[in-house]
Amino acid sequence: MSTDTPQAAQPAPPARSGGAAAIGWILTIGLNVVAPIITYNYLHDHGWSEVSALLISGAWPVVDNIVVLAWRRKLDEFAMVTLAFLVITAVVSLAGANSTRTLLIKDSCVTGLFGLLCLATLLAPRPLMFYFGRKFATDGTPESTAWWNGLWQLEGFRRTQAVMTAVWGVAYLLEAGVRIALAYVLDTDTMVAISPVMAYGVLGALALWTVYYGKKAKAEGARRAAAKAAAEAEAARTATA
Repeated sequence: MSTDTPQAAQPAPPARSGGAAAIGWILTIGLNVVAPIITYNYLHDHGWSEVSALLISGAWPVVDNIVVLAWRRKLDEFAMVTLAFLVITAVVSLAGANSTRTLLIKDSCVTGLFGLLCLATLLAPRPLMFYFGRKFATDGTPESTAWWNGLWQLEGFRRTQAVMTAVWGVAYLLEAGVRIALAYVLDTDTMVAISPVMAYGVLGALALWTVYYGKKAKAEGARRAAAKAAAEAEAARTATA
């Protein structure tokens, strides 16, 4: 919705299919997170090189895309981004196969690229968090997808998605910069210990902030809509008095 049009009331979400939502979540988490981690660790523990294990584990998001395409008749942005960054991780690992420091900072390179991607999509018609939000706020049915897409007409919703995308982008650029700097000043054992703590700590903090900010923005939108409706009702009563 353009800013020169009156603010519309936020459309109510359609009734969600609990079974479809559960299956969607299981497939998403299982094929994009759990299966790649298990596959990578199993292969690496059994003598596969880091690069080979990463490439094989990267097949799971491809499977997810195939399943979603067969089920929903559309590609899934979440799995596509996951696949892209698994490929980037493999490339970085291959480039730094003979350098301990490069292997230590490879994850930071990937998260830094993700931060850049977030900020770059602020110039696109819709920012990255809009698509990630649609993945987790809907059950993938045409009705729920149409509901989420329809929220884009609301100025407050557009602003919320842009702010979320900007915060994730800046946070991951900062996280990448700090981890890369630490890789040059700390010994390998220390860096191996603190790197995953930093990675999951930043992710957890961003996830909690996103939930908080989303709820706050929704409440603020409802408050403004109620105030506007009350003002219009008062104006109508004044006009007819």
